[in-house]
Amino acid sequence: MDYRILPPEGFLEARLSLPLSKSMSNRALIINALTPGAQPLGEVAVCDDTDAMREALASQDAGEINIGAAGTTMRFLTAYFASKEGSDLLLDGSERMRHRPIKVLVEALRALGADIEYAGEEGFPPLRIRGRRLNGGELTLDSSVSSQYISALLMIAPTMKDGLKLTFTGETVSRPYILMTLKMMEDAGIESDYFDDVVTIRPQTYRPFDFKIEGDWSAAAAWYEIDAISSGAVTIDNLARESCQGDRKLADIFERLGVTTEWEGEDGGSDLVPSPDQDARLRIDFSDTPDLAQYVTVTCVMLGIPFHFTGLSTLAIKETDRIAALQTELSKIGIFIQPEGRDALSWEGQRRPFDTLPVFDTYDDHRMAMCLAPVAIFVPGIIIRNVEVVAKSYPGFWDELRNAGFTLLDGDAPLPEPVDQ
Repeated sequence: MDYRILPPEGFLEARLSLPLSKSMSNRALIINALTPGAQPLGEVAVCDDTDAMREALASQDAGEINIGAAGTTMRFLTAYFASKEGSDLLLDGSERMRHRPIKVLVEALRALGADIEYAGEEGFPPLRIRGRRLNGGELTLDSSVSSQYISALLMIAPTMKDGLKLTFTGETVSRPYILMTLKMMEDAGIESDYFDDVVTIRPQTYRPFDFKIEGDWSAAAAWYEIDAISSGAVTIDNLARESCQGDRKLADIFERLGVTTEWEGEDGGSDLVPSPDQDARLRIDFSDTPDLAQYVTVTCVMLGIPFHFTGLSTLAIKETDRIAALQTELSKIGIFIQPEGRDALSWEGQRRPFDTLPVFDTYDDHRMAMCLAPVAIFVPGIIIRNVEVVAKSYPGFWDELRNAGFTLLDGDAPLPEPVDQ
């Protein structure tokens, strides 16, 4: 389904609650599955990625499990099933998932004693996994590829015969997600030592823990973007001020883009307040927070703020090649951003005229849909294709846009006639 989007008439106001963090939810589900005697978890995120995790864990005895496009789920379950004695299954995903690399994780698990075979192309899903208790021991891993590989290994480390001493090489990406994993493991009774790019975890047993899942800071990015380019009034009821989520850095980044976060109280609740203070040029390293890069990029080009962004190497192996996708879609509104190798992106503020209302493709990527939708504030009548992709992380996104005053029409609908004043 496609939507034609028109901005609110007049001043934009919105009050909303975000979906719960899928990053925290998926970690909590794996940890809970590894915990002897654990009861089912309470409230977790409701979205495609977390639903795929829950369904897979509930059907562990099935001969084949397909997790669709859920990348985190694929990586976490590869490690989980490899370490679960008696598992014998084929772990598969969508066509895009079959082109997302998993070789680094598979080789690491094999080195620790896992029995995993490629059922298709070498280095990619689907995987034939026969679970066993892993030996563990010492392992060196390139941490510049994906923090999800590291988190997948860390969560199963306490179940290994010899525990795990994991040494990172390269520039570690998304480090806050590793810290989130270790913090949640600590909450469930697991001690670890993380010092100087080495994590050591001895054999231990998880204890039951009732995780409280926070509102998703990654999902908040679209609303910070909307607030920045509309100078509206947005209130979010369920963001944790003291959060274990790395994307909490969102508030600091958007402070430089003219959005101040004012906190309402200890239990969460934040007002996004427009400010005239904006950086004339933005330089940011997204190594720790790559999921924010699309939203910040679109915000900058809408506000006319030149930028130079680094730390983007992981974007090529997400749901799509996100740098290439941004480059293609923003060109439809006369914006030509410049990739610099695999890691960097820049824009010097140049615009070219365009005479056709853009029809934005989303590439089966939820973040492409959500970061491009606010462009309607400056270019009323844009069309977003395949809007259902937001179900991966934020199923209620379009309903929240309507509540904020946006008009969402069928993609084939003509633009409304202007009203005579």
